Amino acid sequence: FYPGPGLGGHCIPIDPFYLTWKAREYELNTQFIELAGDVNRNMPNWVVEKIAAALNDREKSLKGSRILALGIAYKRDVDDMRESPSVRVMELLRDRGALVEYSDTQVPVFPKMREHHFDLSSVKLTPKAISAYDCVVLLTDHSDFPYEAILKHAKLVVDTRGKYRKPHAKVVKA
Repeated sequence: FYPGPGLGGHCIPIDPFYLTWKAREYELNTQFIELAGDVNRNMPNWVVEKIAAALNDREKSLKGSRILALGIAYKRDVDDMRESPSVRVMELLRDRGALVEYSDTQVPVFPKMREHHFDLSSVKLTPKAISAYDCVVLLTDHSDFPYEAILKHAKLVVDTRGKYRKPHAKVVKA
């Protein structure tokens, strides 16, 4: 298993609940499927709390902080945003007063979506851009992100993907 901010895509977050629905016809208990669903649905909230705590440890409030979300696709190296937990993290951050932007090489412009509304374009990851944010949160670990430059120039990195394995003062694991 690999860490992440939750499940996304067109099948894994949804299909197990079809199995649960079908199992009820046969009076079977699917408690673990439902429990796993609850955990996965709450992961974006967990990530936002980790970001808030990391900022607080640096004497910054989440409200008013500039946050850069790295990766909004639901998995590495794709442009598919269906059920992406990254988008939910962005919404929760915005709802708590953070100024949220994103960088995703696979999604250059935030698409129009039924449930999620952001009028944003992907931020180019230059040293100057990276250093302008109070926090950079790694949500989707695309292979073409400049991970060393991110670590070098970011003030704070919240890593939801386990990309930064060595302990570092700037990195908080979520």
